[in-house]
Amino acid sequence: MKYMTEAILVGLAAFLALLGAAFAQDSLFQTHMWILFALLAGGTLVLLRNVHVTPQAEAAQSEESFYMDGVVRYGVIATVFWGIVGFLVGVVIACQLAWPELNIEPWFNFGRMRPLHTSAVIFAFGGNALLATSFYVVQRTTRARLFGGNLAWFVFWGYQLFIAMAATGYLLGITQSREYAEPEWYVDIWITVVWVAYLIVFMGTIVKRKEPHIYVANWFYLSFIITVAMLHLVNNLAMPVSLLGVKSYSLFAGVQDALTQWWYGHNAVGFFLTAGFLGMMYYFVPKQANRPIYSYRLSIVHFWSLIFLYIWAGPHHLHYTALPDWAQTLGMVFSIMLWMPSWGGMINGLMTLSGAWDKLRTDPILRMMVLALAFYGMSTFEGPMMSIKSVNSLSHYTDWTIGHVHSGALGWVGMISFAAVYYLVPKLWNRERLYSLRLVNWHLWLATLGIVIYAAVMWVAGIVQGLMWREFDSEGFLVNSFIETVSAIHPEYVMRVFGGLLYLLGAFVMAYNVWMTIRGRVRDEAAYGATSTGPVPAE
Repeated sequence: MKYMTEAILVGLAAFLALLGAAFAQDSLFQTHMWILFALLAGGTLVLLRNVHVTPQAEAAQSEESFYMDGVVRYGVIATVFWGIVGFLVGVVIACQLAWPELNIEPWFNFGRMRPLHTSAVIFAFGGNALLATSFYVVQRTTRARLFGGNLAWFVFWGYQLFIAMAATGYLLGITQSREYAEPEWYVDIWITVVWVAYLIVFMGTIVKRKEPHIYVANWFYLSFIITVAMLHLVNNLAMPVSLLGVKSYSLFAGVQDALTQWWYGHNAVGFFLTAGFLGMMYYFVPKQANRPIYSYRLSIVHFWSLIFLYIWAGPHHLHYTALPDWAQTLGMVFSIMLWMPSWGGMINGLMTLSGAWDKLRTDPILRMMVLALAFYGMSTFEGPMMSIKSVNSLSHYTDWTIGHVHSGALGWVGMISFAAVYYLVPKLWNRERLYSLRLVNWHLWLATLGIVIYAAVMWVAGIVQGLMWREFDSEGFLVNSFIETVSAIHPEYVMRVFGGLLYLLGAFVMAYNVWMTIRGRVRDEAAYGATSTGPVPAE
């Protein structure tokens, strides 16, 4: 009987969550277990409603003959949904910084909403984009169905459960206060189980491939999966106070804890937000351009140099701290060296359009991909520059860093994810084309304007902060108090809200376009890029 085993296991997990709520050692753990019980009980009911007998012959045919695209469809929908949630929370916390009276205690203040925003954008939006595209790409490039049967569905729904538990935990105040790794110990254990299952599905599919060659996109996806697992396990080593309580204590302390945190934090950016999305780029840019990758040899050099150099760059987050000076310098040197492989990947992606640049006039999806590569190149130049100690002395702890992060996250990660969604939706739902290419163009310009406004005003705000913080009078005293620097950049904070709103509006346009495409609608519109019907010069 299909789904009966899954229903029993989820029901058993719901019962264990109920026991956890009953015997909890603190009120926060009890509340979190009640939330977990509600989610698992709802999942059990859904599974029971879908239990049915599947003839063995039909099941065998389905297993051997077709790609497993159902989980990819769900992943695309989850990507769009969590993207809107993450961007919306980002606009809310930008408003809270501009107008502090919007902080609502205790659950909706900036301190709890900010990690909700970062995790929603990185792990919910970005993570679902990586799950969906990696499952799609690995099947097409290996000509094999996903390994493990329903294990891919466990990965997808297990990941959504992780997102829900992490998000509710932040609002409740359940956090271990580690950047990009806030969930407490029991949520960390759960995502470890899900991530190992993800690795098994991906690796198993590659092992049973019918295509002898392993395309480079799969190398990037695989490096992202393996390295994130290693980073997560080391950074989150902790001892819980009680098996029925939320609190735990990290294995590390002092400067060792700081170094471990930023070894994890920078490489979460490096492998989750860079290597994984480069795998996306190496598949979808050639497919959308209908051109082979410019240089396969360069892609291999790009891969190995990037993953070797990135892992050493974390100490540049700890300049002028108690970290030994040699470690700070090591992080700076490797960060500067990262500029070369990063731009090698950007050039490889852009040069793939050689002989096909004219398609940019008629294909807004390809234009979105080119913009993503441009923002990737810009942010991977800015990052190494900011790691230089003399530059870092001005930029560190300021909003310049916020502008840098968002130019990369919104410009590179967001744009390449949007383009991948637009590529996938018609193919996954067997539609001739998207509902509207002109709406894609609207999304492109709304998102681009939003990013440019956001990043530019944060650069200005950061440099103003840095200069005001280091201004001394003739007697050696600081000229400006901290609150004076906050007042000076208030206009930039208001402009940041406007930039974020434009980006959020673009995401709503995408959601509408995707929804109408799934429903099978096609907008009656002139061909995108069509010229006027007036006189044309003779050839």
